[in-house]
Amino acid sequence: MSMKSTKTMKRLLERMAAVERMERGKLCRMGGRPHYNHQTWHNGKNVVRYVPRGAVEELKKDIAGYQLFMKLAEQYADEVIKQTRREREKKTKHNKPRRPES
Repeated sequence: MSMKSTKTMKRLLERMAAVERMERGKLCRMGGRPHYNHQTWHNGKNVVRYVPRGAVEELKKDIAGYQLFMKLAEQYADEVIKQTRREREKKTKHNKPRRPES
């Protein structure tokens, strides 16, 4: 059975599609130095990459893009879950057995 998308769901999908750049992980400053490492998990392992100073700002924006996308995806999932529950409740209310008349 197909669910009808709500305005909120459509808006969330549009905002998700508008995120053009993403990168997982976090940016960590290397102790006492002006250098950064980019840490991510890949196949169950922590992968660390050196980030040149000139690429730090762009990488920060890319990480923020991923974080926004994930936040929007969570909100979208919440909307689908709400709609799923409403439809299931409506169905169970509609299919309740009637009491026999005495």
